Amino acid sequence: MDIESLGVNPDHVALARAVSEIELEVAQLGWDRPSTVYALVPSSTILADPAGLPAAIRQDLEAQVQAFPNHLTAILQEELPGQRIEESLGYLSWPEQVVGMAVSMERVSVPPEAEKDAPSDPDAAISYYATHPDRQEFRIVAGVLRDGQSWSAIRSRDLDDPDKVAQASDLVPDLTAALLATFTDEEE
Repeated sequence: MDIESLGVNPDHVALARAVSEIELEVAQLGWDRPSTVYALVPSSTILADPAGLPAAIRQDLEAQVQAFPNHLTAILQEELPGQRIEESLGYLSWPEQVVGMAVSMERVSVPPEAEKDAPSDPDAAISYYATHPDRQEFRIVAGVLRDGQSWSAIRSRDLDDPDKVAQASDLVPDLTAALLATFTDEEE
């Protein structure tokens, strides 16, 4: 799906652009990378704070905002609680200026018939899936905005090409629901 086909909702276009940019940057780092989490902040908010931005980054960001006022900046979150991304999501909460979040993760998929032969021991199961001859490996980058909009990009290791990245709003609904939950107040 073409990002620009999202229509007139500039926030959704900004999210789709941010997810696509993250996917391209992560792809340049190669495969077998740890999961990462990003805060999505309006670039205009970052520019409003006069301190902390080197001149070259400020100029680049100003150009991005001038070309697209809803531009979002992805800020890598380096220290996360928990050892797995699924654990970390349960501990995340975001300050007001963070309007969205995204994650990048790699996953292995096997045919359903292979799952019935998987060992029950979690460590043995990981090894089983990682070495299964019919496994397929994917990189998923999913992002959400506080208002519930989502966008995802999925790249297969077998078709590792920027022109072969699947993108849409509803590719990984369980993951995007988990990401949205990080914006839910405990009172809700």
